[in-house]
Amino acid sequence: MSCPDCFRGSVHEGEPRGQVTHAYGRETYVVEPANGQPAKGIVVILPDAFGWSFANVRLLADQYADKGGFKVYAPDFMDGRAAPLYMLESMKILSSSAGIFSKIYHVGRALGGVLPFIIYNWPSRAWPRVKGFFEQLRKEEGASLPVGAAGFCWGGKQVILLGHGDTIDGRPLIDAGFTGHPSLLTLPSDIEKLKLPVSFAMAEHDEYLSVEKAESIRAIVEAKPEGARGEVTIYPETGHGFCVRADQKFPQSVKQADDALEQCIKWFNAHFSSASQSS
Repeated sequence: MSCPDCFRGSVHEGEPRGQVTHAYGRETYVVEPANGQPAKGIVVILPDAFGWSFANVRLLADQYADKGGFKVYAPDFMDGRAAPLYMLESMKILSSSAGIFSKIYHVGRALGGVLPFIIYNWPSRAWPRVKGFFEQLRKEEGASLPVGAAGFCWGGKQVILLGHGDTIDGRPLIDAGFTGHPSLLTLPSDIEKLKLPVSFAMAEHDEYLSVEKAESIRAIVEAKPEGARGEVTIYPETGHGFCVRADQKFPQSVKQADDALEQCIKWFNAHFSSASQSS
């Protein structure tokens, strides 16, 4: 199951600069590199529980486009059934010193938000939606451009499934993956099945993936052959969700999220370059 921290965090300020369009069968937020620069490759964001319309996800997509020079897609893989944003408020109250009646109310409110999300978006149910999008992308734009997948919390599981190496027209659906604090993993089998390179940004204080589990993932991915070899970075003093929902009031939290962003961009730049050279 996902952990309570999957539904905690802050909403970031800013105005996303991309556009909403229909791409590869899904409503999708898309943003191009700034100043009309040609894209180095395509990065598809697989979001946390709050889905494709969450401001934090769209602002992160903008940063990938601006700092990485990628064309970025954030599709609605959840068909409008993302966790509602009021969950952030309810989880904050449940961890506060609020009165018992307030907490009872917010327990019911939280369950009303999380259960439909989990039922509809359980990994095995969501996977065909994700796979179908990437199959179409690879056939079209992805035929000439490298493709990466960046997933957070809920989306991290889908990145791992993509990393298992499903193909279309003899090519893998992605060239490389990145995940920040993934959830819903089956360990160690999900990691052992990886056939493509995946970079992990892990939190030191993660109720779902402890440091010990993160280190076990590191041992597996770093021992894989070169074409599938991954990496793991553990960020000190961070919690689950820090890549997407860090509290911007705290400079250290912002820095850790920025460092994970740079990890992702560096990873895709390296693997997109390799994919371009081999094509």
